[in-house]
Amino acid sequence: MSGESGQPQADPSQAGVDMPHPERNGAAVPRGVVRRVGALGRRSWIQKVFEQVIDSPRRWVTPLEVVPVAVLAVQRYLLEAEPRDVKPKPPLYCFDVTISDGVYQEKCYLDPSLNSLVYKNILKVGIEVRIFRVSCIYNEKRIGQGILCIDNVLCGELLESVSLETPFRNSAHREVPERPLRGEKSHYLPLWNNEDPYGDIWLNNKQPKEHEFNHTKIISLSHLEMTWSNTKNLPPLLVRILYKSKLRYYGKPNKKIIEPYQTFLEVADSSGTVSMIMWNTLCPEWYKSLHVGLVLLLQNYSIRKSYPFRMQPLPVDPHIKLISTMEICLNIRDFPNIIIIPEKQVKPEWRLPKLNHRFVTRSELDKMPNNYICDVIGVLVFVGRVQRSKKKESREDFWSYRWIHIADGTSEQPFIVELFSTSQPEIFEHIYPMTYFTCTQLKVVRNDDQVPKLLYLTTTNESHIFMTCHKGQLRNDDAKVKNFIQWVKEKNDSGEGKNTVIGGYYPYPPVPETFWKYSSSLKVESLLTAISEVKVEIEDLQYREQKRIAIQGIITVIKYVPYHSATQSASASETLRNAKRPSTSEAARKESQSQEKDGKRHHDDGSGRSQCHSACASSNPVPKKRITQTPSGKQIPVPQPETSSQTKESKPSMPSSSDCRENPSHTFVVRAKKTISDKWESQLWRDKKFSLIDHLRYSRVHPESIPRKFSSEHRHFLGQQFNSQPAKYVPPEGRVPKLDHFKSARSLGHFELTILGLNHEIAIDVAFLPMYSLQDAQTSQVDTLLTCMNYSCVYPQASTSSEKTTGSRVLAGDIIKAVSKMDREHVICILDICNLGSNKTEVYLHKIYKPNKTS
Repeated sequence: MSGESGQPQADPSQAGVDMPHPERNGAAVPRGVVRRVGALGRRSWIQKVFEQVIDSPRRWVTPLEVVPVAVLAVQRYLLEAEPRDVKPKPPLYCFDVTISDGVYQEKCYLDPSLNSLVYKNILKVGIEVRIFRVSCIYNEKRIGQGILCIDNVLCGELLESVSLETPFRNSAHREVPERPLRGEKSHYLPLWNNEDPYGDIWLNNKQPKEHEFNHTKIISLSHLEMTWSNTKNLPPLLVRILYKSKLRYYGKPNKKIIEPYQTFLEVADSSGTVSMIMWNTLCPEWYKSLHVGLVLLLQNYSIRKSYPFRMQPLPVDPHIKLISTMEICLNIRDFPNIIIIPEKQVKPEWRLPKLNHRFVTRSELDKMPNNYICDVIGVLVFVGRVQRSKKKESREDFWSYRWIHIADGTSEQPFIVELFSTSQPEIFEHIYPMTYFTCTQLKVVRNDDQVPKLLYLTTTNESHIFMTCHKGQLRNDDAKVKNFIQWVKEKNDSGEGKNTVIGGYYPYPPVPETFWKYSSSLKVESLLTAISEVKVEIEDLQYREQKRIAIQGIITVIKYVPYHSATQSASASETLRNAKRPSTSEAARKESQSQEKDGKRHHDDGSGRSQCHSACASSNPVPKKRITQTPSGKQIPVPQPETSSQTKESKPSMPSSSDCRENPSHTFVVRAKKTISDKWESQLWRDKKFSLIDHLRYSRVHPESIPRKFSSEHRHFLGQQFNSQPAKYVPPEGRVPKLDHFKSARSLGHFELTILGLNHEIAIDVAFLPMYSLQDAQTSQVDTLLTCMNYSCVYPQASTSSEKTTGSRVLAGDIIKAVSKMDREHVICILDICNLGSNKTEVYLHKIYKPNKTS
């Protein structure tokens, strides 16, 4: 493998004359990232720092000059155990960070004490950083120069653009395939999970090849099952791939396997179907080339007894025997010979099984039992953002998944699918609404004993996804596929199907109607979380991780925030609260501490003024820099929906602090001449809010959490916003729009609630987003907050903006009235806590239970 030995470092003279205090050329690249200059220009800051640390007897330095550099890549790999380690120590993984100073690029090792910056997506590609301490380490198992190690860093803002034209200072970093700086591993892992193939070691260049079968004696699977234990030289097999599992990475710090991967393929001939396992280095070579449906000729394989606890997928043909006593193994030590046979050479007399899909329609799904395996085809009408869930007994391993809706025209309700990564990042990361979508091997999840009834589909280990943009690519004789294509044609001819949605917070699956059912469905040691532990739970979250917890408390405040002000405003207290969270190493924490003091002074500045700031936020767009916003002016009582004709100068004003003190319970007037309060605050809160030990503020709804109407013109931008952060920087195409400029798919605003702990010492502000439609609100008696939750998360459109405004405000008044009736009641609140990265965390109220009504 290339990259075994290091290359001589670049000649320092190539970087130009050493200038002690070079000035940044901000005009070349926005925000101070300079482009490479000629021999007469400035020297590379990276080159100077490397020379300083090499000359230092301590092997570390604090650079004499700190300049901003751009982050071009953040790449993850397994951290190998040191020989002296008896037991592997955390962390399991380490990171290489590629930076650019505008003259050179350099791949640096990130000190593991700073890993949390990556875990929370604070240190990411495309931002500006300042490095305050650098050390030099050597890989003693490779010949080459030292490695720069980042020991202290301050993370800055996202840059508008970064040049990728700068060369690497160390030519060894340009080698292909890329290799991690430390250890003996030959490859990087995907940044956010272990299931996806990532990097240039994964090949997809295996092509079908015709084979002369006249002198090839094939053995059937059923015959092989009876004779393999007494056969030394196993005859060739001719099989078709029926299923392919996602990748399994089983690397451990103390294992010496270079590429520890495994995948299962279910293969079959006319006599039976059996599992085939591909191991280790064969996976990067073959995984992306072996597709379901291909015919393979296998030679030099091995056989072993099958693993007793693995469940094989059902055969595509019920008449084919399921062989579960043996497994075929493909391992590099056996020098296997794998040949892909062209489909045109496949003969009918071989009687190889054909692929048979188990398509179900949405109307049929209502009758399917729990755990039933099926395939679906339809049009994507909603694509949720990528989320992550922690694997069992692991702090650093996660599953990646997203929720999607698929419509097929047989029902008004879509398929709701929990789509986990299927080791197909080229599709999973490019899923857009308004495209044809096929997903195989989905499992039905249903519970008819709870309210609302639970019914959705989730992926299995053998699930595969296919996305097409043209109906001609759907070549299938299945009647359900033909009916679907006909429905799509009629839908397109009628001009329907444009109300599709992408991204946003998605509170699914719903919880049962009683706390007893909720608690019986969980398998955890501690069902309730003390409100004093919530902060630790929130801080422990990693990027895009979403977790559901239950707390006890008293709802003391509720305020309605209309949509157009919800996404464009942030109170000064919330801005400071974001700024005071740790975002860097020691240098950044000092900056945060000073902001925290300012924030506390702001919160405690009198009851009237604090109330004014929280209820009457400005509608200015939130700037990228974390600065304090100072409200001023007078608020318009009825905020109007924003139109395209509004200019930046026409900003709604806000009330003064004296106005808020005189009228602490704000009102709005709806079309029906009914006056409704937009805020309620209990007397208990007025008595206790200034004596709290801690007040956690997580009620802000960030732009990423608002589902947006899909725009095909801007699909790449929208896809980037709701996918995971990439490991490598990708330059933007043209002018980058702002997420706030895309219309919300929700017709309702949200609520901000304050939950006071039972001991009246700690409070937490959370958000509540009603997810049902205005049609539900207009036809149902929504008289209690408990019945407002757990509706299906589908986003229908109101017919006119006036209907939106009227319906939203009537509904808001009903919810606020319902909460006021729970004054001083002890309730159990189900909360969804979400980490969006970049110091942005949200907490949503999902459900309220009353302890005396839990059964």
